[in-house]
Amino acid sequence: MPISRRQGLLVAVLLPALAPVAMPRSAMAQAADPAAAQIERLHATLLDVMKRAQALGIQGRYQQLAPVVQAVFDIPAMSRFAVGSRWTSFTPQEQQAVIQAFTRMTVASYASNFDGYSGQGFETQRVEDRGDEKIVVSRLLNPSGKPVDLTYRMHQADGAWRITDVLHDSISELSIRRSEFAAPVRQGAATLVQRLNELSDRLMKPA
Repeated sequence: MPISRRQGLLVAVLLPALAPVAMPRSAMAQAADPAAAQIERLHATLLDVMKRAQALGIQGRYQQLAPVVQAVFDIPAMSRFAVGSRWTSFTPQEQQAVIQAFTRMTVASYASNFDGYSGQGFETQRVEDRGDEKIVVSRLLNPSGKPVDLTYRMHQADGAWRITDVLHDSISELSIRRSEFAAPVRQGAATLVQRLNELSDRLMKPA
């Protein structure tokens, strides 16, 4: 089946624009890189879910993806960036509620968008060191169309390399989310949580 319009994205946190200077790893070093290993884990899970999409259904895909998404993404950091400067005005309880709702929306996005398989595959091309961060450059290969460039921005959190942003053909998904959520953020945490849950509910409706 054709690739979904948003396939390959989570939800994905572009901070500054990616600098042009980088140090690509050799193929051998890349294969052993812990950041690349996290991306390979995500991609392997996505392919498995795609191949079993119809049997699993939307709820089954969600259940398969949830633990991996939470392991490879730094959802708290992504949530803070999406909210912006108003994050510190939220209470700890409100912050946790936003993180939980953002997590649900991220998993629901993957479960909804990766809903079938027609020979697609992923290719990790290189890993670039960028100070305290790593950039993992990959592609979603589509036999019936143009490959989709996927760039993962990662940092270390809780003892592992985790994704802080996904760029789809150089477009930051979370920067888009930050713009989309600006209005509910101004109205407060409760409104933002409601908006995130509404999006998740819509994504989780069976096709």
